Amino acid sequence: MMTDVMEQSGSPIRPGQPAAGAEPAVVTPPTGADAEPAEQQTGTQEPSASARIVQIRERIDEIDHALITLWQERAALSQEVGVTRMASGGTRLVLSREREILERFRGALGADGTQLALLLLRAGRGPL
Repeated sequence: MMTDVMEQSGSPIRPGQPAAGAEPAVVTPPTGADAEPAEQQTGTQEPSASARIVQIRERIDEIDHALITLWQERAALSQEVGVTRMASGGTRLVLSREREILERFRGALGADGTQLALLLLRAGRGPL
């Protein structure tokens, strides 16, 4: 089940709707006296492993940001397709197109791909 995420202002952020200000909120870890010990941040006391984990997490955060941006763009484009189709007298949905997308994601990612595709489709067209 997909739930709304609350923006810092308190208003909900729904899939396909960018947050006010367009950029997703970035949480900066505390530094200085408020910072957690490295072991608690990375799960290890070994300095080189901890440093590598921090590097990997930075890349993960970059990927997450890109995914969020692409998700929002895709949802907006999908919504535009639906509005354009309906304004010209077409149907709300084109089930063959949805099946094509589901199959593409399932083929590339397996069962999880199907679930991801369903979420993407819902973000663009709303619930059925």
